[in-house]
Amino acid sequence: MNAIFGLLADQPIIFLFLVLGIGMAVGHLKVKGVSLGAATVLFTAIALVAWGLANGYELHVPHEVGVMGLALFAFAIGITSGPNFFHVMRTSGGIVLTTVAVFAIGAGVTWGLGQAFDMSPALIAGTYAGAITNTPALAAAGAASGDPASATVGYSITYLYGVLGMLGFAMLALGYGKNDSDAPSPIINRTVRIERDDDQSLTEIHAALGEKVQFSRLRRGEDGPITHPRPTDRIYRDDLITVVGPEDDVRRAVEYLGHISSHSLLTDRRYLDFRRVTVSNPKLAGRTIEELGLEEKFGATVSRVRRGDVDMVGEPGLTLLLGDRARIVAPTSKMEAVSKFFGDSARGLSDINPVALGFGMALGLFIGQVQIPVPGGSSFTIGSAAGTLLVGLVMGRVGRIGRVTTALPHTACAVLSELGLLLFLAYAGANAGTQIANAFSSGAWISIFVVGLATTTTVGLGLYLSMRYIFRMGGTRLSGLLGGAQTQPAVLAFCNGRTNGDARVALGYAMVYPVAMISKILIAQVLGGM
Repeated sequence: MNAIFGLLADQPIIFLFLVLGIGMAVGHLKVKGVSLGAATVLFTAIALVAWGLANGYELHVPHEVGVMGLALFAFAIGITSGPNFFHVMRTSGGIVLTTVAVFAIGAGVTWGLGQAFDMSPALIAGTYAGAITNTPALAAAGAASGDPASATVGYSITYLYGVLGMLGFAMLALGYGKNDSDAPSPIINRTVRIERDDDQSLTEIHAALGEKVQFSRLRRGEDGPITHPRPTDRIYRDDLITVVGPEDDVRRAVEYLGHISSHSLLTDRRYLDFRRVTVSNPKLAGRTIEELGLEEKFGATVSRVRRGDVDMVGEPGLTLLLGDRARIVAPTSKMEAVSKFFGDSARGLSDINPVALGFGMALGLFIGQVQIPVPGGSSFTIGSAAGTLLVGLVMGRVGRIGRVTTALPHTACAVLSELGLLLFLAYAGANAGTQIANAFSSGAWISIFVVGLATTTTVGLGLYLSMRYIFRMGGTRLSGLLGGAQTQPAVLAFCNGRTNGDARVALGYAMVYPVAMISKILIAQVLGGM
């Protein structure tokens, strides 16, 4: 074993990928249907580093690898969440304020117990940073207290339970998340026979039903041609029309218009055809469906869009991203031209858009290092993760600036976020493994662990109870929020693995992550300076 440990100590990149391989091999194992997924990379690194130290070898992962991994992960999460994040934030002020209040309560618990155990301010602040698993908070605690070594001891002993404890609360949230009422309704289509006699236009029907449903086909009479309905078209009794949208909205539309017909307009493809095409034309990325002018160019429409594993209604205001799979309804003779217009190439799924990635990452890393002054003459930085997340959120929301596409394909984001997460977890585990071994030799680890356990439990339980019972948040989104509040990618990875990458997990994570990052840094600064 000495030869192996010697090789790994001298070749940190080999050690890095060995950790990834072993960690994910274990992470894929299921016990009663439950697996830890990427989180096991963290624990594998801790175990291997501790084993190496016991044999006299110090294994490590380069610091720069950890920074790059975390920044990539945060940027990709921001791009993915950007289109929905700002809409959610406009209606989630109470959730954000409650999250900050829970952090403050957790800090009060840390300070009170720390004083009872006669711990120094530096040790208390570091214990808080570890219990809420936030490395920038540790840096703030060490700088404010002037004793970074003591802060690191507290951080190292409490970090592991900070991860495991929040994983436990995330599991509780996912347990009731199976019955979430905010689960997205599946997208369906139904052919409806009109029973109304008021001859409404589609514009008037949309006003009554909302924009969540679209109309893709229209036939007048039993044997008339099938056409693409226009907003100005009026609908008469006994017309057949195809309605597309979320199941609940389609059901409501059927009740409003008439009844489901035994004749399906989708089976007759003589006049109108439909096809899934990949958005790979860079000129279309970042534009809304309405801006494409499909009706004027081809007499076509987008009935739905598939992004990752999620189907969305082709609403006029929906922004398209590279790699989206759009379901097009168009005259049969125009279908090839429509496919060419969209590109319909597999490269749209994997193009990482290096221009947006390069400039976005650089700007995010720069913002993360900007010194922000605080009262007392000191300052702090929000860190590379928060900086790249903020830039990613904005770029994902904007989608396009002039001729430049600012978003990345969903598939590319998924790959980058997973790779970045694995790199960061390997680094964090290797770093914590070394510090934990040193920390246990200090002799005061029991009291530090108790304080950290109480802090993590207070924060986790406070968030779980307040979000579930006060804000009535669904368990799937709450699991992501817990990971974001803990600023802990391992929790997010676990929740994504359990939900097959449900978009609500990432949305919950991004909802509170930036505020959580800044709040924790400020609180640790205060604790360390007391």
